[in-house]
Amino acid sequence: MVPFAGYAMPLHYAEGVMAEHLWTRAHAGLFDVSHMGQILLEGEGAAAWLETLCPGDFLGLQPHAMRYTLLLADDGGILDDLMVTRTGHALHLVVNGATKEADLAHMRARLPLGLALTHMADHALLALQGPEAVAVLSRLPLEPESSDLPPVEALRFMRSGRYSWQGTRLGISRSGYTGEDGFEISVPAAAAEALAEALLADTRVKPIGLGARDSLRLEAGLPLYGHDLSPEHEPVEAGLAFAISKRRKLEGGFPGAERILTALLDGPARKRVGLRLEGRQPAREGATIHAGDAQVGVVTSGGFAPSVGAPVAMGYVAAAHAADGTRLEIEVRGRRLPATVCPMPFWQKTYVR
Repeated sequence: MVPFAGYAMPLHYAEGVMAEHLWTRAHAGLFDVSHMGQILLEGEGAAAWLETLCPGDFLGLQPHAMRYTLLLADDGGILDDLMVTRTGHALHLVVNGATKEADLAHMRARLPLGLALTHMADHALLALQGPEAVAVLSRLPLEPESSDLPPVEALRFMRSGRYSWQGTRLGISRSGYTGEDGFEISVPAAAAEALAEALLADTRVKPIGLGARDSLRLEAGLPLYGHDLSPEHEPVEAGLAFAISKRRKLEGGFPGAERILTALLDGPARKRVGLRLEGRQPAREGATIHAGDAQVGVVTSGGFAPSVGAPVAMGYVAAAHAADGTRLEIEVRGRRLPATVCPMPFWQKTYVR
């Protein structure tokens, strides 16, 4: 157990990180991610107001649909990355655990009259991930709360709904942070343990800790806030231009729009890239990246990728050295390790679209 974002979090269980990683890739892993912040935004004009903080199209977000987006500083730097779901007339936000208090303060300082922002501190969040997750979840007695919702197994990637389980209301989305098919479940904290036990009663499910969560997301090429994303980075250099909706690219109106749209047009000075290392030694966050005698970047995430069977990393490099196939070196403990810029993800994602 380790302290993280004010919680005691499991780094791994009895079998260790490697076993938990591979189990999730082959079966189903259950993650307790209740440290994440859940926020409910309500009121007329909520979607339009959120567009003044983020570059996503929330006015066009359909009921039960989700969108990945970014909370931006005034200069376009990334304050956080988050998920936004349309639930009826409200928007449900999931933000990172380490930034949730700062996110709430940032939003409340700009909240206009008529809108309500509620921190759902009485809710837990569970993530069931892996190729057998859908079979496991479909065995639970889940009842859709509205006639326009399909059975939970028929949800598609980035779709969500409200379902009833033993009299408890659950918010279930087909989403996750592993690159695998899976679900994230918002559940009242009082019912979280019972739900976790019901899922773990299935032999296809094992509990998974933070260590494997990190290696799974790294293989999937997914950035981690505070490491691969920060206020020093804008969305284009971070490889997240897809989070800027088409209409917003045309209209602007989000923080740092001039800087970000210029980077889209002219290209950024640096880019987040994937790196494959030769040999077995991994490179960790902070390792410097070199082209000959010149330092051209820095590693922001790295480690051994169990499914790939090799060390991988991601980091920011000068745009002139960011093309796939570029040969570079990473300095680790005084040694230069050969590395090659490569496309991400390192492991093929299996989302159900």
